[in-house]
Amino acid sequence: MTRALSDLDLRLAGLLAEAGFARAEPPLLIAADLVRDLVGEALARRLFLTGDAEGNELCLRPDYTIPVVQAHLEGSRAGEAAAYSYLGPVFRHRPGMAGEFNQAGIELLGRADREAAEAEVVALGLKGARLYTEGPLTLALGDIGIFMALVAALDLPPAWRRRLAKDFRRSGMLEGDLKRLAEPARNGSTHAGLLAALEGSDPKAARALVTDLLSIAGITTVGGRSAADVAERFLEQAALGTGGLSAEKVAVVQKLLAIDTDAASAEAAIRDLAAASDLAMGDAIDRLARRNALLAAAGIDLSAARFSTRFGRDVDYYTGLVFEVHDGSGRESRPLVGGGRYDRLTDMMTAKMGLDIKVPAVGCAFWVERLAVAGGRA
Repeated sequence: MTRALSDLDLRLAGLLAEAGFARAEPPLLIAADLVRDLVGEALARRLFLTGDAEGNELCLRPDYTIPVVQAHLEGSRAGEAAAYSYLGPVFRHRPGMAGEFNQAGIELLGRADREAAEAEVVALGLKGARLYTEGPLTLALGDIGIFMALVAALDLPPAWRRRLAKDFRRSGMLEGDLKRLAEPARNGSTHAGLLAALEGSDPKAARALVTDLLSIAGITTVGGRSAADVAERFLEQAALGTGGLSAEKVAVVQKLLAIDTDAASAEAAIRDLAAASDLAMGDAIDRLARRNALLAAAGIDLSAARFSTRFGRDVDYYTGLVFEVHDGSGRESRPLVGGGRYDRLTDMMTAKMGLDIKVPAVGCAFWVERLAVAGGRA
């Protein structure tokens, strides 16, 4: 059972409302398949599942973002800018802790001035955290878009771009795959004939062909995976072995990922590295520079904010800015506030709903129980 909302929690809700974020009250139960498709395996394993009388599988909301965005997209003003706030219970399996806990947060949808929206969310995240504690707060920043711009500038095959994007969001994989990239292309694959026949074909058609071949061979499942899943895996693994990357370019990736310094110095270091390596990353770096300027204008000391090019999240839908606010006193080791830009989530949801619109999205969650600990009030 969640603890009762405190006076500070209610003050936070008031602060968010005063900032122009309308209070959202989405349902407790949402479609489980929708959540699984959007959040990735790490969070999907922590869902509380149930069902309705019609046999549909549902889950208790694991956070507010998905149901808030869903309600916005289902409304009559889906293509317009909107700002939402929330405060209430969410539900996740958490070993050794209660599965139901309170969370507050904001979602800023449809804003075309992306960097301004991001700066607004970060500034409000810090302001909300400050309600709970007078002690030191630290700001950690990252930008997934910087890494993805580097991957695009290296002109890698699509399979490798997808693989490195997954690696970046999941710890422990990136170094191994960078080493693999530096190896010479493997031309002697036992599947070379099939790969040559599929080269240049439509990806859907290639998957369908491999799926049919498996079916003809009487293979319908392998280790619990369907023939279609096996075909997808085969094509990805085969493509990953068809081209290497020079050691010099792998070194550039490693240099970028080693940048971990104050936000102002990080911007300069990334720009210098891109120029020295002749990499077309200007748009992503310019977006970073505009956001930094807006954060500084909002009174945030960039020399005290930490920026790491390795900072990402294990949820697949983040696409640009990521940030966390931490307790500098050490009372609470986990993030107090966390969020970022999640355009991929809205892209996936609009595609599922058949909507031909783009909805830029950025937001953050306030972990109110951790904030209470940081403020010495737990």
